Amino acid sequence: MEVYIEPVLPQPDLLIAGHGRIAEALATFAHLLGFRIIVNDPGADRTSFPQAEQIIAEDFDLVQTPIGSNTYVVIATQHKNDHLWLQRALRGEAAYVALIASRHRAKLVLEYVAAEGVPEDKIARVFAPAGLDLGAATPEEIALSIVSQIVALRRGGSSRALHLTELPESDVSEKEITQCDAHTAD
Repeated sequence: MEVYIEPVLPQPDLLIAGHGRIAEALATFAHLLGFRIIVNDPGADRTSFPQAEQIIAEDFDLVQTPIGSNTYVVIATQHKNDHLWLQRALRGEAAYVALIASRHRAKLVLEYVAAEGVPEDKIARVFAPAGLDLGAATPEEIALSIVSQIVALRRGGSSRALHLTELPESDVSEKEITQCDAHTAD
């Protein structure tokens, strides 16, 4: 008799604090990647976040949004209570904490939470501004940069570009090179 064991890992949570086009696109992308979506914002509704498992529409309700080690938090509050969300996320030991803000605004918020007594090592965990530097301009591109950063962090990626020239020689066999050359000659 053979026994197969397949681990069933808990689904990661993406807690989006806030609403708007970036938050909506972020929910869509993360849902496609298997995240359980939780949106906490009085302006959020089912029409804007159809893939959300939970929408909390009370103004700044932290009771219904536990933040654990499998929670990824993106603060998209458009400056409303972003400092409070940041403190809450850092207190809850979230796997990822990001603040959607300009560099100037992010600096102000981080300075504020530091003045409120949040330790520097916790503040250093915050991705602010949120996302990878993709040169993103549209809300969808910004959301993509954020979800890409989450995936890289979650899976241990480097977020660097993949270049064939950077592979060690042992990773590419002579046979593979010959096969590749044969295909390109056709």
